[in-house]
Amino acid sequence: MSATQRVQETLEAEGHLIDSQLLARIFDKIVERGGAYEVEEFHIGRTNDESSRARLVVSAPDERVLRDLVAQLVPLGCRMVSERDARLEACAKDGCAPLDFYSTTNHRTQVRLAGRWTEVEHQRMDAAIVVADGRTACRKLRDLRAGEQVLVGHDGVRVLPEPTTRDRHGFAFMANDISSERRIEVAVARVAEMMREERARGGRVVFVAGPVVVHTGASEAFIELVRRGWVDALLSGNALAVHDVEVQFHGTSLGVSARTGVPVEEGHKHHMRAINSIRHAGSLRAAVESGMLKGGVMHACIAHGVPFVLAGSIRDDGPLPDTLMDLVEAQDAYARELEGAGVVVMLSSMLHAIGVGNMLPSWTKVVCIDINPAVVTKLSDRGSAQTVGIVTDVGLFLQQLARELPADDDVDEE
Repeated sequence: MSATQRVQETLEAEGHLIDSQLLARIFDKIVERGGAYEVEEFHIGRTNDESSRARLVVSAPDERVLRDLVAQLVPLGCRMVSERDARLEACAKDGCAPLDFYSTTNHRTQVRLAGRWTEVEHQRMDAAIVVADGRTACRKLRDLRAGEQVLVGHDGVRVLPEPTTRDRHGFAFMANDISSERRIEVAVARVAEMMREERARGGRVVFVAGPVVVHTGASEAFIELVRRGWVDALLSGNALAVHDVEVQFHGTSLGVSARTGVPVEEGHKHHMRAINSIRHAGSLRAAVESGMLKGGVMHACIAHGVPFVLAGSIRDDGPLPDTLMDLVEAQDAYARELEGAGVVVMLSSMLHAIGVGNMLPSWTKVVCIDINPAVVTKLSDRGSAQTVGIVTDVGLFLQQLARELPADDDVDEE
């Protein structure tokens, strides 16, 4: 087929195309999908802050390939020069989008309606875009209702990927494993600085934590952060709360003595006895208010008014009465606590970390701490490219962080 027989579309891309490696990814995607490109115009940003702009003519052997190619390029920040309004189609029934619905990314997105661009609200990945009263918003498939207008295709869509500049978050060096005491201290200092900046902006800091916080003896450090006002919400599973309570009632975590690190006789039963005690009390809050539960992470959250959500799973023992075993209810509760979060700190909880990462827009700063580098990699591979990874022991990280951060009142006085 000759070049004159190929179909083509003119696209523009603007942003930190070089620093974020977007331009290379755009070129690779075009070639991978059987297309070709010609760069008509390219303006390189002259400074680290100035954006670059490219204008490309993309061609493909037929309309089907071209449509598929454009669909792959829009999430990378490309938009068609021949701007058209977004196409809308009504949902035929509850919980079902039109077959050609636009599936969102976690990047800032704009939709063109009646010649005007509107910002999409509640941005998150893997959602549909609902249009109502001139406003656009991301909506999970399960929450769609018959008759609602949903965006279909890629006409009238702009995606604005979050820039990855050379000094982004000041954390470029953290891409590698952290193996020395000095580097851990530097990394923690940067996280503390990020949290201070977020608090100064009036934003929220949310922690996602696994039971390793208890197993590593880091509970006291985390409790100090709660007491000092640095934790705006805690998202976790049944296990963190269970073993936190087990330590308070029996002095063990997973049957291992919190004092000596040695398994105790009949210790494997302790977590079940802890669950049973809380179930008798009615809830964690009731156990705190009655004086039964006198310390620990959950006690600190309740005593200091820090909201928490415990999302259940199929493997949970008990569970605790506070644990949400309805998956949809738990997801919605997580999403509510993540509203307005500017920094999310994930502490050694792969499944909860990936789940939360998928709920966040790309401009939310995410720090993932885990002794296993594969966890950090998995989170980035699942689409949460804004994640900064620190490969270290969670207990050591929290102890260092507690030393770095004073009480929130002290911050306000500075």
